[in-house]
Amino acid sequence: MMIAHEIHEQMLHALLGPIAELLADASVSEIMLNGPGEVYCERAGRLILTELCFSSDEALLAALRNIAQFVGRPIDHEHPILEGRLPDGSRVQAVIPPAAPSGPLVSIRRFSKSAMTIERLVQLGALSGSSARNLQEAVVSKRNVIVSGGTGSGKTSLLNALSSFIPDDERVVVIEDSRELQLQRAHVVHLEAQPGDAKGRGRIDIRELFRASLRMRPDRIVLGEIRGAEALELIAAMTSGHGGCLATLHASHPHDALARLETMASMSDVRMPLHALREQIASGVDVVVQVERQRSGQRKVTQLASVAGLNDDGSYRWQELST
Repeated sequence: MMIAHEIHEQMLHALLGPIAELLADASVSEIMLNGPGEVYCERAGRLILTELCFSSDEALLAALRNIAQFVGRPIDHEHPILEGRLPDGSRVQAVIPPAAPSGPLVSIRRFSKSAMTIERLVQLGALSGSSARNLQEAVVSKRNVIVSGGTGSGKTSLLNALSSFIPDDERVVVIEDSRELQLQRAHVVHLEAQPGDAKGRGRIDIRELFRASLRMRPDRIVLGEIRGAEALELIAAMTSGHGGCLATLHASHPHDALARLETMASMSDVRMPLHALREQIASGVDVVVQVERQRSGQRKVTQLASVAGLNDDGSYRWQELST
């Protein structure tokens, strides 16, 4: 007998039929729907307007309701934002009216079936051989590494590739809002945040997962993306013996990455003077890797910097590493 999961999967395939060819195309890294009649895709870092479309708002909404049912999360007027995954692991972010007054908006982030390697990134020109060697030394020696960059700049791909340098005999705990990382290690356990129901029941946030991870005998903690007050827990872990942490965040420069860490750590209910917080960050974060998506669409490591403490005026001291 066919189980409910398989029925949902088949129904979802049928409802997403108008964009099936994009979902089947391994060269497509993202699919964006600005309403039912405007479908873009991203290939090799470039956005392309396709001729594909859904027949109506209702047809697109029907697909979104099925995705919501598949992931066990609501989408309606009271809950107009949906974050989830398709059966193939693709990440879905959707916003519907009234939050999207012009019609349903959907973004589907695709992930490669084969994990990106450092060797492949070097071949593609995403980073140099010297950068690869510096990053290998940083990961093997359990330095704390932050991968910084904008949306779609390749942070997740680089983090996946860096995981190949983690020694085989180490236990890795991965914490994410929505599972995306495909770490190239055998002993990896995943923790995933959960939204609450309409009354907030059952909600599990990144901070709770982070605290739980510290009691799970991690050799490494990998945080998919730093988004809020969990930054303080990460900094505390980095400065209290949990070396080799890996994480990503959105920033356009290594200095901005640490400034964002300060801002997010200050969202915590723990109050700390700015200078003391900076001392903690300067002590905890060892290396910041800056990645960018260039005008050509290529993703590239543009800066590799080591945090070398604080200057007399309280600003961060940097040491540029070879890129």
